Amino acid sequence: MKNLQKTLPTILLKKVIHRNKIQLLLLFEYHQPLIDTIRKIEGYKWSKTLRGWYIEFSSENITILKETLKNQVTFTLDTTIYKPAVVKIPREKRVISDQNKDIIRLYVKYLKGKRYSESTVKTYFTFIADFFHYIKEKPVIELTNKDVELFIEDVFVPRKMSISSQRQLISAIKLFKAFYPECKIEEIKLTRPKKSKILPTVLSKEQIIDLLRCTKNLKHRAILAMIYSAGLRISELLNLELNHIDIDRRQIIVKNSKGRRDRIVILAESFIPLLLNYIGSYNPKKYFVEGIDDEKYSAESIRSFLRKSCINANITKRVTPHTLRHSYATHLLENGIDLRYIQELLGHAKPETTMIYTHVSKKDLLKIESPLDLALKGMIENNKTAENPRLSGNY
Repeated sequence: MKNLQKTLPTILLKKVIHRNKIQLLLLFEYHQPLIDTIRKIEGYKWSKTLRGWYIEFSSENITILKETLKNQVTFTLDTTIYKPAVVKIPREKRVISDQNKDIIRLYVKYLKGKRYSESTVKTYFTFIADFFHYIKEKPVIELTNKDVELFIEDVFVPRKMSISSQRQLISAIKLFKAFYPECKIEEIKLTRPKKSKILPTVLSKEQIIDLLRCTKNLKHRAILAMIYSAGLRISELLNLELNHIDIDRRQIIVKNSKGRRDRIVILAESFIPLLLNYIGSYNPKKYFVEGIDDEKYSAESIRSFLRKSCINANITKRVTPHTLRHSYATHLLENGIDLRYIQELLGHAKPETTMIYTHVSKKDLLKIESPLDLALKGMIENNKTAENPRLSGNY
């Protein structure tokens, strides 16, 4: 503390919600010696969003801070929980000519005639409408591959759209060329970027149980348990009807899922008491889970209470409903279930899609010993009279 000047700035201590946790935020005027001292206290991080140093809020962390700085600093405490507002930049309103609007309507009709799913039609419509807004008054018949490239460079890249979205855009353009062959876009020269090979987030079995235990609302717990125990997509959960759940045969019929395929999945025996309790308490009419006026439940509602349950269960990973499906598949593989059966249970059209779970499964990885472990074991075997070598201390 001797290197700190006597005239230190006042530190404002605030409670803030950051990264889904209540944090202790330090706000003060720029003072390099004070910053250097805070850096030495374990756990503090700088946030560009909050424009200050923060650590998880607790009386212990406040005590450590005050003990470290002692009487050198004046503290002001603001106990009001502050959540920084997320500023949403409104998207520019599309300006499309009436003629091009008619072309887009016919394109949507063409997609529906090809029996594409509602979500696919909506996605492709959005991309083509944005594209038409970008080209402004340029006649559609004069569109070329260069227009597509410029659209990606000027719109997709600044918006930080994902690789998968760009692949969908190319698919939408290719279908538009088939629908409107008069334009000068050469379909064969349209290339999709390579898929990102990102491993899925997976929760451990213990974390799944903690998540369910920390979900106090009966309806919410039944939803999460159903998604995990049957490996359902969120759309399959929302469209699941009560008459497709066969308790006697312990099976669930998933109707018209992705790719317009039906499949049968297992109804977990341990889930049945929770299922009966939920149905008896909430009395849903048609769907397994229903919203207001017996309508379909909202996907955003599920994402919302799942985030809260993760906070209550002290799960710091980014968890979505699809994470529960990833966890279901990974745990099946770790339990020794054949990959072909997992493919059927998940409803994957190609085995390559299911193969990704071989990269996140611990089953075989845990059998591999690190060279460091082998080196230490070798030292023990060569000198059996010596104490076991430990990396944390002297040999």
